[in-house]
Amino acid sequence: MSVVATLSRHDEAFAALGLVLDPELDEPITDLGFVRSLEVDDGVVHVHLRLPTSFCSPNFAYLMAGDSKDVLTALPWTERVLVELDDHHDSDKINAGLAADAGYRGTFGHEAEENLDELRATFRRKAYVAAMERSLKAWLRANPDATENDLSTVVLGDLADDRTSNALLRRREALGLRTDPAASALVDHAGRPHTGDLTMVMRRARATRVSIDGNAHFCRGLLQTRYPGAEEQQVPRAEGAFIPLTTVAVPQRTKQEHSR
Repeated sequence: MSVVATLSRHDEAFAALGLVLDPELDEPITDLGFVRSLEVDDGVVHVHLRLPTSFCSPNFAYLMAGDSKDVLTALPWTERVLVELDDHHDSDKINAGLAADAGYRGTFGHEAEENLDELRATFRRKAYVAAMERSLKAWLRANPDATENDLSTVVLGDLADDRTSNALLRRREALGLRTDPAASALVDHAGRPHTGDLTMVMRRARATRVSIDGNAHFCRGLLQTRYPGAEEQQVPRAEGAFIPLTTVAVPQRTKQEHSR
């Protein structure tokens, strides 16, 4: 096989891993530096993942490792995909479950208290709330005479056409919310308009956004401490950066396995 073909497949595999998100931090595992190594040999792909601590939540760890295997398996040229999670207290169990295609419940049995699809949906909603807060905060800065209670009349078409607003639109699309210019900008994850004191609504949304951003910076620092040099693989977090949530698709085969 030529060197050009090897590099092409390696790059394609790395790009596929870029669609896998840390569910809590709302960032690709490639940006966070969680991909420790990636080897591609013809149709065989071998990935080692790492996390900031050995005690990261097992369901988060399995979700990222399982999604990594899914996106790589979905590539048309892969014949065998091996994903291994290093240095985690449940590494042996997770790696054995991945190798056997046992699914989350098949791997953890009675310990699997919640379905991974439910976990994914929970953090997708949080990511939307944070994106909404960023966009509406930007609108308030651009309209200094407005107050938070004026946000009830703001529609998507009023927002600036920039990266922050585009990120919001994609997160709305991921939840099945309206994305047309006439749609209200301040709605909950089900598309229902917020009522009452919008100052409190924005305060709660701000807390969600600060929590996500703070955890992201904290986990980056932990990874750098645990694995010196990891910072060289991390991509700086840009406020409002577009994370392609709608492209993170789990193949139907895996969804059925997760429901076991």
